[in-house]
Amino acid sequence: MPASITLSNLLWSTPDGRPLLSHLDLSFGAERTGLVGRNGVGKTTLLKLVSGELQPQSGSIAFGGRLGILRQSVQVEEGATVADLFDASDALAILRRAEAGDATADELAIADWTIEARIAAAIERVGLDAEPETLLISLSGGQRTRLGLAALVFSDPDFLILDEPTNNLDRDGREAIITLLSGWRAGAIVVSHDRELLDTMDAIVEITSLGARRYGGNWSAFQVRKALELAAAEHDLADAERRVADVVRSAQVAAERQARSDRNGRKKAARSDMPRIVAGGLKRAAENTSGNKVRLGEKRREEAMEEAAAARQRIEILQPFSAQLASTGLPPGRHVLRLERVTAGYRPEAPIIRNLSFAMTGPDRVAIAGPNGSGKTTLLALITGVLQPWSGTVSVMTGFSLFDQSVSLLDRSLSIRENFSNLNPQANENACRAALARFMFRADAALQQVSTLSGGQLLRAGLACVLGGAQPPQLLILDEPTNHLDIDSIAAVEAGLQAYDGALLVVSHDEVFLENIGISRLLQLPLGEELLL
Repeated sequence: MPASITLSNLLWSTPDGRPLLSHLDLSFGAERTGLVGRNGVGKTTLLKLVSGELQPQSGSIAFGGRLGILRQSVQVEEGATVADLFDASDALAILRRAEAGDATADELAIADWTIEARIAAAIERVGLDAEPETLLISLSGGQRTRLGLAALVFSDPDFLILDEPTNNLDRDGREAIITLLSGWRAGAIVVSHDRELLDTMDAIVEITSLGARRYGGNWSAFQVRKALELAAAEHDLADAERRVADVVRSAQVAAERQARSDRNGRKKAARSDMPRIVAGGLKRAAENTSGNKVRLGEKRREEAMEEAAAARQRIEILQPFSAQLASTGLPPGRHVLRLERVTAGYRPEAPIIRNLSFAMTGPDRVAIAGPNGSGKTTLLALITGVLQPWSGTVSVMTGFSLFDQSVSLLDRSLSIRENFSNLNPQANENACRAALARFMFRADAALQQVSTLSGGQLLRAGLACVLGGAQPPQLLILDEPTNHLDIDSIAAVEAGLQAYDGALLVVSHDEVFLENIGISRLLQLPLGEELLL
């Protein structure tokens, strides 16, 4: 019987009592499932519950089989080797003694003569070539992540549990992981913002503040369904708002009719010789009828308002972010950046950038590509003036802003509004509030301290403060802007950059992101060759 994971009426709250996962019912079978949702909604918590690292406060989790779990970063102990990662050190030691003629009869009886070849094949599947004796500390974080996944697949689990497996990987690493998962035929739960990876999934589970919902098909199919849901929610909102208007209008008409009836009744009572006790009874009956109508009208108004509020909440979850920005005023022929025969690095005997020439003109959009360690971050340090070239010249002919992964241009101790005012001193309060609202920081949200923001909110706040002013910089430099962001945050960043009319220089391994923001040229390191995408 195929392995499955079943979550029944699951409840888990944060230590401060805030419900994060509430009455969750989900099942995972022998298929690849992408787990998506905004940062902070509970994706990683759900993986920890499934893996047993956390215990639910109520509800149950049923699973029969073995889990293979890959965290966002592979922990390295001192002296650990690739063989340790595969839990194969003892088996390989027996083989080494057998090859040297030193193995005992008992060891020869249990020797796994194929293990070395199988480990090599698993490593090759993730696009690496590493010996079992290689120290893990000598490898990059991306290489360790790839080896960690290779070791998981090697152990042949019933379910893979993967948390952002392509984060911080270069293009080759991402392709290796995507290819490996494309061929995986057992169960897998994958938390990821990598849309290319999510397109290899068999199903998508989205977690929102409204709960969890499963969609059959890959990311592209999910996007189509979400667009249909948004259209339906907008239709429901329009209907609900019409109902609110109709109820309010009907209540007003009824109130006016009742007022006329009451006036006529008082006049008739004053003119007639009706006994006072009878007139009083009719008055009380009329007042009761009027009160019932008022209560019925109020109930209908509340119901219509609740329906409208529910439709607005669905739209807020489904609605993609869009932005309108002031022009940078960058002319098409304006020289923005020029590097001429630049060589640089950190140790004289090991230059990282060699004899590189490169230029940007007008609203050029360029991506810097290359494997990890090829010099992308070094090149950005040269352009921003943090590092000086050993030879050659670096010229930046216009104002620029750098967005690194920590958005260090923002002061963590200040609010978003205060940061905006510092970066746009000419903007008045109305302009400040309007600019931040365009980036979804409305009302009190603009008063949040930057240190309390999630990764996605942080980058969106940085874009709001830099691009939301009356004169955005003519050059934006971004260093891996989508790392650690959820998909909604990436979409928000893409929308902001699509509305920006200046020059862009971007380091990113996310090809979907680069395509969506209109990158037109690729600067490939370390060769410095300029290629058209």
